[in-house]
Amino acid sequence: MQYVYNPKNVCPREMKIEVDGNIIKKVEIVGGCAGNTVGISRLIQGMDINEAIRRLTGIPCGNKGTSCPDQLAEALKGIKEKMEKMKK
Repeated sequence: MQYVYNPKNVCPREMKIEVDGNIIKKVEIVGGCAGNTVGISRLIQGMDINEAIRRLTGIPCGNKGTSCPDQLAEALKGIKEKMEKMKK
């Protein structure tokens, strides 16, 4: 399943995420600081979606109240919700 998320209050304008079951297969973050976004993307490839959410949720960036990793966690939560609805 491929999912596209438009993050809020951060530099990247789009996050494209591909999952197979609960495993994150590919992440592409469009915009933002390339070193950080590519690094985050590679670190969570192959990771269980629940573990990635646990690790990334709540990471701040300055006083924005969110960050690129936190927004990625929000995208992953959205994927989980869609997968749960599809099971029903």
